Amino acid sequence: MPTDKSREELIRQDIEELKKLGYAQQLFREMGGFSNFAISFSIISILTGAILLFGYGLKFAGPVINTVGWPIASLFTLCVAASMAELASAYPTAGGLYFWAFRLGGRGWAWLTAWLNMIGQITIVAGVNVAAASYIMGAITRIFDLPAETHLPIWSALSDWNRTLVVMVIIMIPQILLNIYGIKLTAALNHVSVYWHIGGVVLIAALLTFFGKYHNPLSFLTSHAVTVNPLEASSAEIRSGLTVPAIVFGNFKIPSPLFSLIPGLRELYTAAPFGLAFVLALLQAQWTYTGYDASAHTAEETVMARKNSAWGIFLSVAVSAVVGYILLLILTWSIPRGDIAATANNEYPVLYIAYENLNKFSANLIAIIIGGAMWLCGCSGITSMARMWYAFARDDGMPGSRWLKRVSGHYRTPVCAIWVTCFLALLLCIYAAAYYVITSISTITLYLAYIIPVYLNWRNRRRNTGEHVTPAMAPWNLGKKSALINAIAIAYTLFICIVFVLPPNELAFWTMLLVGIFLVLYWQLAARHSFVGPKQPPPELL
Repeated sequence: MPTDKSREELIRQDIEELKKLGYAQQLFREMGGFSNFAISFSIISILTGAILLFGYGLKFAGPVINTVGWPIASLFTLCVAASMAELASAYPTAGGLYFWAFRLGGRGWAWLTAWLNMIGQITIVAGVNVAAASYIMGAITRIFDLPAETHLPIWSALSDWNRTLVVMVIIMIPQILLNIYGIKLTAALNHVSVYWHIGGVVLIAALLTFFGKYHNPLSFLTSHAVTVNPLEASSAEIRSGLTVPAIVFGNFKIPSPLFSLIPGLRELYTAAPFGLAFVLALLQAQWTYTGYDASAHTAEETVMARKNSAWGIFLSVAVSAVVGYILLLILTWSIPRGDIAATANNEYPVLYIAYENLNKFSANLIAIIIGGAMWLCGCSGITSMARMWYAFARDDGMPGSRWLKRVSGHYRTPVCAIWVTCFLALLLCIYAAAYYVITSISTITLYLAYIIPVYLNWRNRRRNTGEHVTPAMAPWNLGKKSALINAIAIAYTLFICIVFVLPPNELAFWTMLLVGIFLVLYWQLAARHSFVGPKQPPPELL
């Protein structure tokens, strides 16, 4: 009778398949299917994105953004995730999206995908950790009943944003050290993170359901209200007594160029039609659904990578969709006194809901659960971010590749890539002193990186030219529905990339424009003459 392969045999098979794709096994192949799923699930982190942007969605569209907006974003994101999963099954390498784009479209597409993905990875870690820092400060003041005017030497002399950056550094240091010295512990923490998130949501739901003081009628869940007018959200006081649509850049404020360039934009934002408010509010759900490409980036550390990395991508989104929806419904149902404005305008809306509904001990418990989830999310984000930078540096795709591609002989981790990327994440927060701008940039760059190889696969299949995924190549595949699902994913990605650069996230538009100009110049003047793409295996290994 046939017997199942041992773990050692499966690892040897993975190593041989990686060799055929052109790479030697350098990273420690330790993760199983659950570990691979866990890292993407941890980075999606429903207790991070859905919590941090709860007020953002609520102020633009009201409760309906949670009851209707979340399922809509979830279904379209599943199309993107499924399209990526079959590519991960066909090409299980740490480069992930970058390697897929190379095989399907050549070195130019690969180079562009890599840079978008690397920028996205930096911004997602920056966004998660700077928001976690802000949240943790708010949670501490509530847990210990500290008044806002509490004076502390040196600390009180710093601006609010600088205090946030200091806390961000403090929480990142153990994340960095764990990623360098404790990769096995990092994998174990990803397991803990899954139970922490799901258990945390169950506990929050139970506490608010059975012990919460406020429960709104079911009709409240589908109501809509514009608490903050989109024009107001896009405006700032650029000088005393003059408030106009503006871009806020650190401590600088300038009048908005888009409102001057696009006729009728001011009138549209003043009228604030529900459709406009609703699509602007979708950033809440869509930023939550980022980072699930981590399952692809850790493929070289995963056993049975062709199946497990694909399932990791798809299931991380599917499970997050269900668990996140339960969380949002309960939170919306429990908005104190049905007062949308008071909740949306609170600096920490979810903490406001918890402390208004529950006794001090229960509310403190919720605050700790959410803070722990955010820290775990940031830790997993660093793992994925460093792997992507290491993979691109391994193919000499960027300045400093000589150092970034080094792997510790003892710990088997890309130490230099971890330190450099974390430093860049901190620099980004100094540049963009606006959390929503960082989330917009990360969403746009990551989804562009996600969709480029999906588009190339779809294009090649339609033209019947070049390489494209077939069931023979990918044990995890979409079969005959692949082209349709790919097309839906492409259309949705283009839609969100337009929506998320509109005011009040206009700085994201100009930042992306500058990034685009930089990448074009860098490619034309340097990279296209030196970058050759991923190494190809010798013919005898194919």
